[in-house]
Amino acid sequence: MVGRPTMAVTSVTIGAPDPRDLAAFYARLLGWPVTASEPARPGMPPEDGWAQIRPPADQTGPTLNFEYEAKFTRPVWPAADAAQNATQHLDIAVGDLDETVRWAIEAGAILADVQPQKDVRVMLDPAGHPFCLFEDESMTGPDQQSELA
Repeated sequence: MVGRPTMAVTSVTIGAPDPRDLAAFYARLLGWPVTASEPARPGMPPEDGWAQIRPPADQTGPTLNFEYEAKFTRPVWPAADAAQNATQHLDIAVGDLDETVRWAIEAGAILADVQPQKDVRVMLDPAGHPFCLFEDESMTGPDQQSELA
């Protein structure tokens, strides 16, 4: 092979015990629409299925897919011996950290017990996946309106 073939990362897929519920949480949190949703397959439990959210046309961000995992084990954060550790997480830039933490909790997230950085907030989604909120100065200022209200 002469050179690297053309590639593009298009989405992130997150395993979940109930993918449609988790997609609804992230849709609420981010203000993104659910763009696809599949019901449980025949013979599978009602939580089975798949869902997807995407940023609106005027926003950037990855497509997030949520897929059913029959043997899902809630991750533990921070990492602990002999526990299911989180192997990845989402980083979410915000304009106002305190306001966004309040919004995330209202949407169904939990503030993690351990906060290793003063300018980042580790949150847990309803399935236990950690995600980090961090203040981004480019998102604040007089011409930036909060979309969290």
